[in-house]
Amino acid sequence: MKIGIDVTAAITQGGGIGRYTRELILALTAVDPHNNYHFFAAKNPTTSPIPNPIPQAKNVQLHTAPVDERWLYRLWYRLRLPVPVQWFTGKLDLFHSPDFVLPPVHGRIPTLLTVHDLSFVLYPEVFPERLVTYLNQVVPWSVSRATHILADSQATKDDLTAVWQLSPEKVTVLHSGVHARFQPVTDEKKLTAVRRQYQLGDAPYILAVGTVQPRKNYQMLIRAFQPIAQTHPHNLIITGGKGWLMEEMMAEVARQGLYSRVHFPGFVADEDLPALYSGAALFVFPSLYEGFGLPLLEAMGCGVPVITSNASSLPEVAGNAAIQLSPHDPVAWTETIHHLLADPVERTRLVAAGFRQAHRFTWERSAHQLRQLYEQLGLKATTVARRDDHKE
Repeated sequence: MKIGIDVTAAITQGGGIGRYTRELILALTAVDPHNNYHFFAAKNPTTSPIPNPIPQAKNVQLHTAPVDERWLYRLWYRLRLPVPVQWFTGKLDLFHSPDFVLPPVHGRIPTLLTVHDLSFVLYPEVFPERLVTYLNQVVPWSVSRATHILADSQATKDDLTAVWQLSPEKVTVLHSGVHARFQPVTDEKKLTAVRRQYQLGDAPYILAVGTVQPRKNYQMLIRAFQPIAQTHPHNLIITGGKGWLMEEMMAEVARQGLYSRVHFPGFVADEDLPALYSGAALFVFPSLYEGFGLPLLEAMGCGVPVITSNASSLPEVAGNAAIQLSPHDPVAWTETIHHLLADPVERTRLVAAGFRQAHRFTWERSAHQLRQLYEQLGLKATTVARRDDHKE
């Protein structure tokens, strides 16, 4: 089959869906040398800090549109100009968009759309109003046109069926995986190099990873950290690209008097993350809502004890390998962080459980499952086309 995949996010986005797409296409092309992959990307208007993520394989071609993502999305999703993706990729047998929206597609080929979560529907207050309006227009429209939907978790599938009344048969759960590089880094030179590169200083640290935006609930975490800073030497490191309402986050740091104790080093390169995780005393993930929550598993793979929110998909991902807390209870977070920092036996238990949990999720397994779904959708489409031709 000729399979088209929109890889724009892999090239233009550092974290989140960008990392998801990079890992997925690498694993997919590694397990499938037989199908032909036609990767599509909007023109990147800037020099990306992300190393070329496109797999170098004989069955892979990259097709780039002559306009950047902003203009292309404006044409496709605001003006709904019916320019099919095949104008850029050539003939396809199936098309997969892994980033919420589905471009126009020519003909009756099957289409697959990944909807990572419904946070913009369930928590619109943590997004800019214009973004919520846009997503509420284009995502349901894309879902209605797609042949099949991928959800990152059972929790997201349940949201899709409850909120938009999708048939459960139209939605398949495809968990993310943990790359093999996420394992403990013990080389002091590597650990020190990452500290220096991201200006983390020499103090021990508690780590949070994820785009800095309200949904990640970092303001609550900063309030919970304030008493910890009074009694422990640890700093709080919050890594990730700057999202919307960053100024509110900095205002919370100021209110708590934590300028010297809470650090935002920004985007961390994929290859540096294992050392960053490995150097942490604890990993904390207080998010209000997640479609999956991959950083939990990455931290576990690197041997770090994890405290997570108990919201949405996070219990599904964390299992019994993390302490789960309400994202609305800063006192519980303060008490639990204090307890774990003082209890090496509990930290050891969580580390062992985390290794087991992380090893349950692999990109290779996800890629095999996705390849099988591609082939099922392709076979079904071929069967329907032959039946329709016979009727004619």
